[in-house]
Amino acid sequence: MIKDIKTLKLKPILLIAVYFSLINFAYSHNHFPITIDSKIMIAKGKIAYENNCVSCHMINLAGAKNWKGVDEDGHRKAPPLNGTGHTWHHDDKTLHAIIKNGLAKLVKNYEGKMIGFEDKLSDKDIDSVLAYIKSYWPKDKYDHQINMSK
Repeated sequence: MIKDIKTLKLKPILLIAVYFSLINFAYSHNHFPITIDSKIMIAKGKIAYENNCVSCHMINLAGAKNWKGVDEDGHRKAPPLNGTGHTWHHDDKTLHAIIKNGLAKLVKNYEGKMIGFEDKLSDKDIDSVLAYIKSYWPKDKYDHQINMSK
């Protein structure tokens, strides 16, 4: 056991790596619920959404036309994210995991095209996208989802 921290001779790069690991660990376990309190977070989320999500979920978050059906490939279509679909039925942890990992990794026999964005979006980016999406929801649905996410 180490009795005196000064006796440690760690390289600065190792200390930096440990520091950022601890910050990321703390962030990844303490960032829910995601609220719409920050206009900056919503603005960042809008940019990330437009760069990554709009091609399937549309610019107005309305989802694909006839979204409950399947596309020409037989895959489920992108649902609306504006509060008219089922997104608000899920807690933040689940929504974050869907965006990060994609549904194929989370749902057995998934037949859709929701890929994960872990290689394109950081956890903070994903949370910003969720804040942007939630900014479209009616207050009652937002409040319900926030309570689930606590």
